[in-house]
Amino acid sequence: MKKLMAVLLLSPALLFSAPLWAMGGDDPLIGKVMLNNVELQSGDGSPLSWAGGAWLGKDLNKLWFKTEGSSADGETEAEIQLLYSRAIAPFWDVQVGWRGDVQPTPRRDWFAVSLLGLAPYLFEVDASLFVADGNQIALRFTADYEYMLTQKLIVSPELELNLHSNSEPALGIGSGLSDVTMGLRLRYEIRREFAPYIGVESTRLFGDSADFAIAAGESDYDVRGVIGLRAWF
Repeated sequence: MKKLMAVLLLSPALLFSAPLWAMGGDDPLIGKVMLNNVELQSGDGSPLSWAGGAWLGKDLNKLWFKTEGSSADGETEAEIQLLYSRAIAPFWDVQVGWRGDVQPTPRRDWFAVSLLGLAPYLFEVDASLFVADGNQIALRFTADYEYMLTQKLIVSPELELNLHSNSEPALGIGSGLSDVTMGLRLRYEIRREFAPYIGVESTRLFGDSADFAIAAGESDYDVRGVIGLRAWF
């Protein structure tokens, strides 16, 4: 698996002769850092969660860094992705690379491939496939939409669903559809690049994932309020 990831991460340099670091012309080297959300959630331990990333590159070819995770009661779980991104159509990119899970156990490496872009009716979507050792395959689909109430006040409904090929009781993951998360956030853009927000988010577990949670004395459904910040530069 590690050798395959190394080949896939190096392949863009072999496929595309124009180096990413070449400057000048009508296709300059640019970058962006994004904090999609940094937020406190209601509930036990008032968990802190985050999601964001950064990219560097040119019009067609970019290198991406993505991260998301949460911290509560002294325990932190995070996901990191390093990806090569290639534009394949207006507003659509394909990304390929590595995902690493940073958590007490298990620490795991995945091969990652994603399709992301702007769907009809201006829905931003990200469909990702992850493959790990042990024949575990995961699918993740996210979508969100932005509706402007005013020039500065924006409401954003969001959806995420996760599916897995195999059950992992130790992690509370069941095969098939594992969970669906829906959120609604209302943000105020003090500036376009800086926007605090409030919102609500719910997660429903399904199948074996729900059974594992109930057996552990937890609920298969959770609703929580959130307050946070969205920024980019």
